[in-house]
Amino acid sequence: MTPPFVFMDLRTADVGASRRFYTELFDWTVADVPAGPAAVPMFVDTDGPWGGFTELAGDDDRRPQWIPYATVTGLEDTTKRAIRLGASIVRPRVDLPVGSVIVIQDPAGATIALWEPAAPSSTS
Repeated sequence: MTPPFVFMDLRTADVGASRRFYTELFDWTVADVPAGPAAVPMFVDTDGPWGGFTELAGDDDRRPQWIPYATVTGLEDTTKRAIRLGASIVRPRVDLPVGSVIVIQDPAGATIALWEPAAPSSTS
C-alpha cells in the first residue's frame, strides 16, 4: 500500500518557535519556499517539501496541531461522502497551483486534509 499521507501541516501560533524546536529536536531542514508573492517556511528533504507551517492568528480558536494530508481522487465527491459519514468542514476548499485541499473533522473530532493534486499540464 502506498502511504496515505503525502504532506503534513503544522498549525502553530508561533512559527519561529516551532521552526526552532523541530530543527533542533530532529535536525529537520526548513527552507523558505516561494509561494506566490511570499515565501512559506516548509520542512524539506532531498525530494522537496514534505510539510509546512500555518500560523494561527490570535483570534483563531483552533489548537496548534499537526494536520496530515491524504490524497483523494474527486475532492468534492470525497468531501460529500465524508459529510454523509458525519464529518464537518473545518476549512473550505483552497485551490493552489499544485492542487486543492479541504480540511475536515471526522465525527470523533480528529482533523485531516483531503488533498487532490492538480492535473499534470500537457506541454505540446
